[in-house]
Amino acid sequence: MPGEGDIVKRHAHLSPVQRYMATFYKTYGSWIARNPSLVLFISVAIVLALSSGLFRFKVETRPEKLWVGPSSKAADEKKFFDSHLSPFYRIEQLILATVPDPKTGKAPSIVTEENILLLFDIQEKVDQIRGNYSGSEVPLTDICLKPLGEDCATQSILQYFKMDLGNYDEYGGIEHAEYCFQHYTSSELCLSAFQAPVDPSAVLGGFSGSNYSEATAFVITYPVNNIVGDSSNENARAIAWEKSFIQLAKKELLSMVQSNNLTLSFSSESSIEEELKRESTADVITIAASYLVMFVYISVTLGDAPQFYTFFISSKVLLGLSGVVLVLLSVLGSVGFFSAVGVKSTLIIMEVIPFLVLAVGVDNMCILVRAVKRQPRDISLEDRISSALVEVGPSITLASLSEVLAFAVGAFVPMPACRIFSMFAALAILLDFFLQITAFVALIVFDCKRAADNRIDCFPCVKVSSSSQESVEGGSEPGFLERYMKEVHAPVLGLWVVKMVVVAVFLAFALASIALSPRLETGLEQKIVLPRDSYLQDYFDSLAEYLRVGPPLYFVVKDYNYSLESRHTNQLCSISQCNSNSLLNEISRASQAPETSYIAKPAASWLDDFLVWLSPEAFGCCRKFTNGSYCPPDDQPPCCTADDDICSLDGICKDCTTCFRHSDLVRDRPSTAQFREKLPWFLNALPSADCAKGGHGAYTNSVDLKGYETGVIQASEFRTYHSPLNTQGDYVNSLRAAREFSSRMSNLLKIEIFPYSVFYIFFEQYLNIWNVALTNLAIAIGAIFVVCLLITSSAWSSAIIVLVLVMILADLMGVMVVLGIQLNAVSVVNLIMSIGIAVEFCVHISHAFLMSNGNREQRARKALETMGASVFSGITLTKLVGVMVLCFARSEIFVVYYFQMYLALVIIGFLHGLVFLPVILSLAGPPQIYLDTEEEEQGRDGASSSLLN
Repeated sequence: MPGEGDIVKRHAHLSPVQRYMATFYKTYGSWIARNPSLVLFISVAIVLALSSGLFRFKVETRPEKLWVGPSSKAADEKKFFDSHLSPFYRIEQLILATVPDPKTGKAPSIVTEENILLLFDIQEKVDQIRGNYSGSEVPLTDICLKPLGEDCATQSILQYFKMDLGNYDEYGGIEHAEYCFQHYTSSELCLSAFQAPVDPSAVLGGFSGSNYSEATAFVITYPVNNIVGDSSNENARAIAWEKSFIQLAKKELLSMVQSNNLTLSFSSESSIEEELKRESTADVITIAASYLVMFVYISVTLGDAPQFYTFFISSKVLLGLSGVVLVLLSVLGSVGFFSAVGVKSTLIIMEVIPFLVLAVGVDNMCILVRAVKRQPRDISLEDRISSALVEVGPSITLASLSEVLAFAVGAFVPMPACRIFSMFAALAILLDFFLQITAFVALIVFDCKRAADNRIDCFPCVKVSSSSQESVEGGSEPGFLERYMKEVHAPVLGLWVVKMVVVAVFLAFALASIALSPRLETGLEQKIVLPRDSYLQDYFDSLAEYLRVGPPLYFVVKDYNYSLESRHTNQLCSISQCNSNSLLNEISRASQAPETSYIAKPAASWLDDFLVWLSPEAFGCCRKFTNGSYCPPDDQPPCCTADDDICSLDGICKDCTTCFRHSDLVRDRPSTAQFREKLPWFLNALPSADCAKGGHGAYTNSVDLKGYETGVIQASEFRTYHSPLNTQGDYVNSLRAAREFSSRMSNLLKIEIFPYSVFYIFFEQYLNIWNVALTNLAIAIGAIFVVCLLITSSAWSSAIIVLVLVMILADLMGVMVVLGIQLNAVSVVNLIMSIGIAVEFCVHISHAFLMSNGNREQRARKALETMGASVFSGITLTKLVGVMVLCFARSEIFVVYYFQMYLALVIIGFLHGLVFLPVILSLAGPPQIYLDTEEEEQGRDGASSSLLN
C-alpha cells in the first residue's frame, strides 16, 4: 500500500476538497480497521441516545394539523370566524340512493312512499343511538345543533312532516313532500320541526335543475355542536356518539337499505381522523415484506458469486441483516430526536421513511462492500479498508450530502405533514450515512476477519476446516454485469448512429414532458389518503355524484359601521334604497353565473331581514309596549302572565304598537341609537306566521355583538352556498373565485370582507403550489450544483449533472400527468426527494469520466466499464426491488405517490444515468485533468476509476 505522501502526489490535480477527503479517509480507514469494536460501540451508542427521545413520541392525526400551515391566511380567517361568530358545526351524514337500471343505466326516483317510510325507520334507529362517554349515555339530542327550541336541526326530507311518522298520512303523504319541494319557504305547513324552511336541494340529490321529484338520493345531515379548542368535554361526547353512529350504519342500516335495493354511504366528523389512524396499521405487512425482500437482495448482492462448497462462508447474510438494523436505528434516532424537541410524528413518516432510508442506504452498503472486494488480497486488512474508503468515501459523502440537502429543502413546504416528513427524512439519511461510514465499516472489518478465519456466516462461532480457505479468499472473476457493460453496453453506445438516436429520443421526451407539465392538476383527492377498503371511499363517490349544492359559503364583513352617518349599511344591503353595487346585490348577480363564480344562491342577509323587521310596514314584527319593552307577535302567546295588565284573556299582548313610524326613520333607515337598541330584539325574535323575519335561529350566530354599542360591529356574516364541487380543481377554483370576489368588493366598498368555507383551510396551499414547487426544486438543484462544484471543482461536470437532473424532473412530471398524479405537497416532496435520489444515477458516472484519461469517447467507455455495473446493481436494482413491493399496499396514497412515482423515478434515472449521460459525456464532456508525467498518469488512472465509486 503506498504511503500517505504517495496518495497526495497521485491526487495532486484533484480539488482541495477531494485531496482532503482522500487523505482523511485513508487515515480514518486505517484507524477504524484497528478499532472496529470501539467505533461500533460509540456510533451505535450515539444513535441509541438520540432514540431515547421516543419516550416523548406522539403521532399527529388531526387533518387540520397535518395539512394546514398555522400561519396561512385561511387559518387566520378560520380563527377569526370561530372566535367572533361560531365554529362550523360537526357534520354526520347519510346518503341513500337508488341503483341504476342495468339496461338503461338510469336510476329511478327515490321519492316514493316505500323509501320515505324506510327513512322513518332509519331515523328511529338513529334517535335510539347512545354514545358511551365515561360511563354515561350520549343521545343525539344532547349534542345536536338546536337553533330554535329543543328540536335538532336535522336536514332531512322528513322535516316536511316535522320528523313525525304520525304526520305522514295526516299531511297527505308523498304529495305533501312534493308540494313542499316548491313551497318550502312560503308554506307554514312545510316548516321543519325547528321552525325553519328546509331547502330541497340540501336534502335531495341526483336531480337536474329544480326537478326535485326526479331525485335519486336522500341526503340526511345531522349538524352537531362544535367546540373549538375542546375546552370542555362537548366534542368528546360528540365523538363518542359518532362512533356509535358509524357502528349502527355498518351493522344495521347498511343491510336495511340494501334489502330495499338502495345504496348507503355514510360519514361522521371524526371519520377521516379515525380512518387515518387505521391506515397506520393497514400496510404493516407491506412494509415488512418490502424490508424482507430488500434484506434478501442485500444478502445475495453483498456476498461473493455463489459456490456451494464456500457459500456458507462467503455469504453476507449477517452483514446484510446488520445493515438493515443500522437503517432502522437511523430512523429511530431521527424520530427520537424530533420527539424529544416536541415535534409530533405522522403516519407517513412511520410508514415511508424506513423504506426510503433503506432504499437509499443499500446503495452505500453495496458500494462499500464491493470496494473492499476489489482490493488486492495480498495486502493487510487495514490497507484494504483504507484503500476502499479512499475510493468510495468521497462518492458516498457527495451522494449522501446531496440527498440530505434535497430532503431538507422540503422543510420549506408550508404543509406541516410534508414539512415534518422532510425534516425527519433528512436527519434519518444523515444518521444512516454516519452509521454506514462508522458502524457498517466496522462490521465489514468483523466480516472479513470471520471469512479469513473460515467461520460460518450467521454462526461465526462455528469454524470449518481450512481446505476452503484458498477458494474463499481467491480473486473473483468479473460478474455478468461487468462483462455486459464492457462488452455490450459501452460499445453499442459508442456507435455514432446510436448516439444521435439517444440524444434525439431523450430530448424529445424532455420537450414533450415540459409541454405536458402545465396540465398537471393541483390537489390531493381525499380518497387517495384513505385505505382502499374504507367506507369513506363510497361516501366521497356519493358526494360527487348526488349532491346538488356545495358547502356553505360565508362572506364575513369586518368592522361594519352601522351609524346613520356611515354609508356601510347601503353598501351592504340589497333592499330598497341600497346601492346597486352593494355586497348582497353583487352576490346575487354572481349567483347567476355559478360556473365561474361558484356561488349557487343569493346570500341570506341578516341585515336585509333586520331592516324589513323594524320597518313600519312589517306590523307584526318590531313591536313594543307602552313602557318601551319588546312585544312579541300575536301568534306567539303567551307573552305575559294572566296577572299582567298588558295581557288579554287569550294571552294575546295588548297595548302593542309598531316600533317606528316612517317619521321616526331617516330615509327608512334607523338612527344609530335605534339600530343599537333593536338589533338584540331582532336576533332574539322567534320567526312565525305573523312575522317570518324573526332573526332567532337563522341569524343567532351571524353577528358578533361584543362591543357593538360603539357603533361598529366587529364581525358579521352573510351566508350562501357554493355550487356543487366535484373535483379537486373545483375546490381550488371556488376558493380562488371567492377570494377574488371578496377582494374586488373590499376595494370597491372600502370595507374589509373575506370569504369563509370549512374546506378553505385545506385547499389554500394549492393557490400557490406551483410557486412553492418550482422554488424548492430550484433551491435543491442549486444546492446540489454547489456541492458538486465544491467537491469536483469542475463547473462543466456540475452543469452536466444539473442538466440531467432537470431532464429527469421534467420527465417525471410528464409521467405524473399521464398517470393522473396530482401536484400537492406530497408529490412536491417526492419531486424534491427525487433530485437527491437521481444524483446517485449521475454523480458516479460523471466523476469516473472526469477522472479517466483519453479522449471523450474512451473516457465515457471507461466510466461505464468501471461504474456501470455498480450503478445498475447497487443503485437501480436495490431501489427497484423495494419499490415493487409497494404496489401491493392497501393505501392508495402508497400506490399512487410512492410506488408509481418511485418506479417512474428509478426507470427514468436509470435510463438517464446509464444511457443518456454517457452519450452526452462522450459528445460534450468536460476536458480531462492535465497530467505531467506518465507515472503520475498511471497512478491517477488507478485511483480515478474508484475515487468516487
